[in-house]
Amino acid sequence: MIRLTELRLPLDHDDASLRAAIMARLGADDAALRCWTVFRRGYDARKKSAIVFVYTIDAEVADEAALLARHAGDPHVRPTPDMRYRFVAHAPADFVAGSRPRPIVVGFGPCGIFAALLLAQMGLRPLVLERGRAVRERTRDTWGLWRRGVLDPESNVQFGEGGAGTFSDGKLWSQISDPRHLTRKVLDELVKAGAPDEILFVAKPHIGTFRLVGVVEKMRAEIERLGGEIRFGARVVDLRIEAGAVRGVTIVRTPGAGSDTAAAADEREEIGAERVVLAPGHSARDTFEMLHARGVHLEAKPFSIGFRIEHPQSLIDSARFGPSAGHPLLGAADYRLVHHAKNGRSVYSFCMCPGGTVVAATSEPGRVVTNGMSQYSRNERNANAGIVVGIAPDDYRLPGSDTVDPLDGIAFQRFWESRAFELGGGGYRAPGQRVGDFLGGRPSTAFEGVLPSYQPGVTPEDLGRAGAGALPDYALEAIREALPAFGRQIPGFAMADAVLTGVETRTSSPLRVTRGRDRQSATVRGLYPAGEGAGYAGGIMSAAVDGIEAAEALAKAALNQPGL
Repeated sequence: MIRLTELRLPLDHDDASLRAAIMARLGADDAALRCWTVFRRGYDARKKSAIVFVYTIDAEVADEAALLARHAGDPHVRPTPDMRYRFVAHAPADFVAGSRPRPIVVGFGPCGIFAALLLAQMGLRPLVLERGRAVRERTRDTWGLWRRGVLDPESNVQFGEGGAGTFSDGKLWSQISDPRHLTRKVLDELVKAGAPDEILFVAKPHIGTFRLVGVVEKMRAEIERLGGEIRFGARVVDLRIEAGAVRGVTIVRTPGAGSDTAAAADEREEIGAERVVLAPGHSARDTFEMLHARGVHLEAKPFSIGFRIEHPQSLIDSARFGPSAGHPLLGAADYRLVHHAKNGRSVYSFCMCPGGTVVAATSEPGRVVTNGMSQYSRNERNANAGIVVGIAPDDYRLPGSDTVDPLDGIAFQRFWESRAFELGGGGYRAPGQRVGDFLGGRPSTAFEGVLPSYQPGVTPEDLGRAGAGALPDYALEAIREALPAFGRQIPGFAMADAVLTGVETRTSSPLRVTRGRDRQSATVRGLYPAGEGAGYAGGIMSAAVDGIEAAEALAKAALNQPGL
């Protein structure tokens, strides 16, 4: 196969035009082209009056070697790389009959799902422990917060089957270095589980919340078919460590977790384990506190905080696509913005959700957290994104302390989430403000033009009040400077009626569970920290890839043990 890159065609081209472009690039007779597939389709919208699709094509041709030799100096004509996934190990058929316990995966978000799937595919029959509930029960619980203001701390946007990525835009692209093409393995498995085929070739694939629910269920069924076991309502509360190595976990059953939970709520159970993939997600604060108490090495890391901003999606479409706004193949437009403020802070857009909604994403009582979500169709009225400010560990070091405790970032997040709950007036309502009022330094009394989508509701407030606002003063100052700058890139971005909703605090984990090159904890053998919660990923794809690599490292270590 030959890979052709940078084939550019107008939006409304037909298949014949694409074939003709392939032949022109190859410089070969039509008969030489046996078949072709689209590997990737993106677009170039820099010239709004002439937006073009940009294709990467894999073509099967006659006399491939001669064609490649003819194009030896052309960087856009190259052999198609071998992207097939190859397992690093496979357990013998009698693996589970051995004397050693099977591997455990803690958490069943993107990282945990792919770690468990790979372990199951390698014959290791993992046991998955997920503190939350199965995805459909979890969906009902999450809607309970959004519609009635009733929070279940164990089943919400953060906790439960599928992880936080289930209630998001379902973005399936990443900028990680991927020399082994593991992202392709992730996409292939998602398509096998029912995701649309187009995620294999569109430049910025996404699934959306409702479709993700069915995909996650099918992946769980595949893990179980291969001998894995998933226990919902199983919160890991302790880690047994002997002579510097993991020897087991203790779980507590959480109430109402479904028929698979035979034990009574809050009943403790100890499970032996010699190898544990730790993939709890970035909101498992009690888990991090337990790890710290047990001497597992953690370190503070940077993260970001800010607000969600909402505009009419039509404004973003027009600004990005001009006269082509609304074209069915372009869909709802997105954006990516960065501003370096005079006070040294970086402000950037985060997790932009075209045609989506702002959602309540807290997992703790008495706190308000926002995030963004889109369905596959991306057809809601508003566009939303986080507008967040980068912070470093020194920003959240406790007053009077010379060092930063690894848990200080959690305390910092909790402070601002509690402040948002207070400003919202309770009941998990969020505080909000019109952009015009925020920039003008006055409180909002109502919303006009753009109506906030966050439920259970938004209370008009003064998010930017110096010394008593919804974020630290340095963050408020940086955002006030950034919004007009963003408006120069996207006309209308700083429109008076755009809405800010607070607060966005869980952009990434505030700490890292340190690990070595063998992917094991720096201080506990057999513990494999992985994914977003452990501080090694950001988003569905990078977390899934990290889960794959954690499973591979575990499998290679386990299957080299004597007697296995």
